[in-house]
Amino acid sequence: MGHTHTHTHLPLTYHLHLLSSGEDILSWLADRFQIDTQGERYREYTVFIVFSSDCPFMEIIIVSTEARNFGSMLVALGYIYPLQDHKRLVIKPDASLYRFQTPYFWPTQQWPVEDTDYAIYLAKRNIRKKGILELHEQEQYNRLHKWMNHKWDFIVMQAKEQYRAAKERKKPDRVVFDCQERALVKYCATYNGHDPFLSKCLPSNPWITDDITYWNLNMPNVEIPTKMRVERWTFSFGELLSDPRGRDDFRLFLKKEFSGENLAFWEGCEDLKWGTAATMREKAEQIYKSFLARGAPRWINIDGKTMEITVNGLKHPHRYVLDAAQTHIYMLMKKDSFGRYLKSPVFKDTLKKAVCPEEHKYSDAQLEQNAKNRRPSLSPIVLRQQEKEHRAKMAANAPVDITQVMSKLSKTGKEVSPCRRPPPPAKT
Repeated sequence: MGHTHTHTHLPLTYHLHLLSSGEDILSWLADRFQIDTQGERYREYTVFIVFSSDCPFMEIIIVSTEARNFGSMLVALGYIYPLQDHKRLVIKPDASLYRFQTPYFWPTQQWPVEDTDYAIYLAKRNIRKKGILELHEQEQYNRLHKWMNHKWDFIVMQAKEQYRAAKERKKPDRVVFDCQERALVKYCATYNGHDPFLSKCLPSNPWITDDITYWNLNMPNVEIPTKMRVERWTFSFGELLSDPRGRDDFRLFLKKEFSGENLAFWEGCEDLKWGTAATMREKAEQIYKSFLARGAPRWINIDGKTMEITVNGLKHPHRYVLDAAQTHIYMLMKKDSFGRYLKSPVFKDTLKKAVCPEEHKYSDAQLEQNAKNRRPSLSPIVLRQQEKEHRAKMAANAPVDITQVMSKLSKTGKEVSPCRRPPPPAKT
């Protein structure tokens, strides 16, 4: 018997090209690859379980961890892809939706690089526009027609078939496909100046000139950022939060608006996701006490349904237990605070102070001298230590939880966190 889908109760293989939740995929992987308890891969786990017989759930935890690692590897390699969070290539043990990639696009296919797909695309546009193409498209169309003349009949046939299939689609689907092409072009045009392979690195490319000024100007928490870096924050709210210097600037703005707890909660959720497993329960409990509990010092405003999902999940905390609340706060900041931040004096002042380094051209003699004076960059260990010290400094400047201090002194009115299980009743 194969593993069945949680909601439809059909075999999961039936859903390989439909939608599947993360928990169903993990259960299917555990059932598919860990069912043989006599296998060599499983013996090390069996020995570990013998020494941990006091925990009846240890076997499930180990199998789930192995399946989660394997599932995340499949997502990272492109065999499974998430439908909700495209930038986080991991598999979550919850109801998040995923889809198995079509075998045609599997990395193991190793299709040769060629321009056939682009030729079909141009031929399809030529049919749709009745021979009226943009100037650059017409040039590429003529070049590919001459170069692929031996299989042009096949290309035109494919273009006609795709054009016919597109006309039979519903109008919303046609709009989506058209927007996908425009979105790709818009994205490439937006990020063209920020791609070091397509544009120049200012003041110089450190990999070529051995001058580390570019890296120094783009340190994670540099005091004065570059103008291009500040302009990139305006592209999207995700770009702003992905830059530590941008988060510091946004934090200053939220502090003036008395809503800094939203960003602090989002950062706490990120720390829970990417932190060590040993401190996961402790961090989840601390986040609950600081932001979600009744009378919390930095209480956040989320709806009742999201709060119920979060509190119930905290009874058995995992890395993604706060995803619902984090998404709610993220969208709240994106829709409400991000627009005001871009118009605020805080952002305008940062943009005004931002540096715009000029291009530095080196002669051959200077390049040789730079190579002789080459010195190692800061060790990643030092950078992590600096980041840790920065976080400690931010935590020290956070407001003090007076309610918890008073409760410890009086030893009364203490609220039980859902992260902690109540002690078993005394035997009579």
